[in-house]
Amino acid sequence: MTIFHIARPADWEQAEAEGAYTVSTKGRTLTQEGFIHASDKHQVAVVANAFYRADEGLLVLVIDTELLDAEVRYEPVPGSDAPYPHIYGPINPDAVVEVLPLERSEDGEYRFG
Repeated sequence: MTIFHIARPADWEQAEAEGAYTVSTKGRTLTQEGFIHASDKHQVAVVANAFYRADEGLLVLVIDTELLDAEVRYEPVPGSDAPYPHIYGPINPDAVVEVLPLERSEDGEYRFG
């Protein structure tokens, strides 16, 4: 299965150098949050537009859960009809099978997929 995580380039570069990605979400670490926020493909743009609207140059980490060392749990999120995947541990860089730019449409909204 494939899940997705929105990342800043500097955080991803640090993870590749150190062997573990530990940023949970914007401004929060895995240690602070207890898990790393992730999304299914159809949820990426929703998250980007809700929480990263002012940010530029973002990446989407494409994560193969079969290669991921940490546990993934789908859990309810307040205000959402569908559960989101949460990663309970660091992301090992070799589980990231692709890194894509997060792009905006002409109207300025983030789009993905």
